[in-house]
Amino acid sequence: MRRKSGSGIGPAVRFKRRLARAFLEFDRLETSGGLVLLGCALVALVWANSIWSDSYFEIASTTIALQIGSFLIDKPLILWINDGLMALFFFVVGLEIKRELVAGELSSVKKAALPAAAALGGVVVPAAIYLAFNAGTPSERGWGIPMATDIAFSLGVLALLGKRAPYELKVFLTALAIVDDLIALLVIALFYTHDINLTALGYAAGLMGVLTMLNLAQVRNLVPYVLLGLVLWVLILKSGVHATIAGVLVAVAVPVRNVVDSRKFVEDSLHAIETFKASETGTYNDLPSEGQVDAIHDLSRLAYSVQSPLIRAELMIHPWTTYFVVPVFGLMNAGIELHGSVHQALLERTTLGVILGLVIGKPVGIFLASWLGVKLKLVQMPRNFTYGIVLGAGALAGIGFTMSLFISELAFNDPVLLYDAKLGILTASAVSAILGLLLLKRFLRKAGT
Repeated sequence: MRRKSGSGIGPAVRFKRRLARAFLEFDRLETSGGLVLLGCALVALVWANSIWSDSYFEIASTTIALQIGSFLIDKPLILWINDGLMALFFFVVGLEIKRELVAGELSSVKKAALPAAAALGGVVVPAAIYLAFNAGTPSERGWGIPMATDIAFSLGVLALLGKRAPYELKVFLTALAIVDDLIALLVIALFYTHDINLTALGYAAGLMGVLTMLNLAQVRNLVPYVLLGLVLWVLILKSGVHATIAGVLVAVAVPVRNVVDSRKFVEDSLHAIETFKASETGTYNDLPSEGQVDAIHDLSRLAYSVQSPLIRAELMIHPWTTYFVVPVFGLMNAGIELHGSVHQALLERTTLGVILGLVIGKPVGIFLASWLGVKLKLVQMPRNFTYGIVLGAGALAGIGFTMSLFISELAFNDPVLLYDAKLGILTASAVSAILGLLLLKRFLRKAGT
C-alpha cells in the first residue's frame, strides 16, 4: 500500500519545512517592504525640500510626553520613533536571528560559515575605509555607519532580477544581512550608549531572568513576553543602553519550539472537520451556520496552538514593522534639506567615508573574506555560485539605508555631521543598488542562471 504524502516524516523534518515556509513568507514581505520604504524615503526628500519643509521638521520635533504619577518620558516625535517604534523592528530582527541560528541557514557551522565570514569582511573593511578618512576628527564616531546592510532594500532590489536570481543567492544575501544585523546590534550596545545607570540596568537584568524562566517553563503564550517586554524597554531606556536593544532581548526569550501532541492535534482537527460537515448550512447559503462557525473557531484555535511561538510572533509583527514601523522611520529620518553646497558636502570626510565604505568597502570586504575562506577551506561555496555573484551580492549589501540612518542618529549630535552622514547614506545606497544589479546581471548570465 502506498504511503500517503507526508506520512512517516519525523518532527524535525516537519519543523524545518515550517521554517522554510516562514522564510518564503519573510522573503515576500521584505521584497515588497523595500518598495514601500523607498517610497517613504522619496516622499521625505521631496517634503524636506518643498515649500512645506518647515512642517516636516516641526512634526519631527513635536514633543510628546507620557506621564504616570511621577514617572515621565518626554521626547520629540522622532525619538519616540527611533527609540520606541524601532524597538519592534529590532524585536523582529532578534526573532529572525534566533530562527536562523536554531534551525535556519545559520544553524550549523557548514551553513553559517560562508555568510558569517562574508559579513565579517563586510563590516571590517567599510569601517576601516571610514576611519581612514575620519580617524582623529570629530566625525570619527561614525565608523559604524557603513557597516550596516538594509535587508528590505537589498532583497527588494534583488527581486528586480526576477527568476534570474537563484534561491541560493537569496538565502546567502539574507543570511549575510542577518549576521550583519547581529554585529550591528553588538556595536550599538557596546559603542553607542550614554552614561550607564547601573540600577536600571540591574533591574533590566533581573527582568531578563524572569523572561528566561518563562521560556524554560515552556510558557508558549506571547502575552507575558509582551507585557514584560514593555517594562524591559523602559528599564533599558533609563539605563543608558539604547532602548531598541530591549526588542532583541525579548526576542531571545521567545520560545522557538512548541510542545505538540501530534496525535491529539490530528484527532481534534478531524473532529472539528466532522462537526463542520455535519452542521446544517446557515440561513443564507453563503453564510456558515452556528455549528460551522464553532467548528471553524476550533480549527483556528488548534492551528494557532501548534504553531511555534517564535514564528507566530514573527508572522504577526513582521508585517507591521515592514509596512508601518520602518517606512515611518524612513519618512522621519531620510528628509534632509538639500542646499547649494551639496557638491561640497559630498567631498567632506564624513560623506566620503560613508560612500566609499558602503559602495567599495562592502563588496570588497565580502568578496575578500569569502575568497580567503574558500582558499583556506574554512567555507564552501553554494551550488551554482561564483565569485562574481558574491561580488554582486556584496554590492547590494552596500545598501545600508535603515540601519545606517539609525546608527548615524546615534553617532552624531552635530547637525552638520549628521547631514553629511545622511547624504552619504542616501547616495551610497542608490549607487550600491545600481552597481549590484549591473554586476549580478552580468555574472548570473555568465553562470547560466
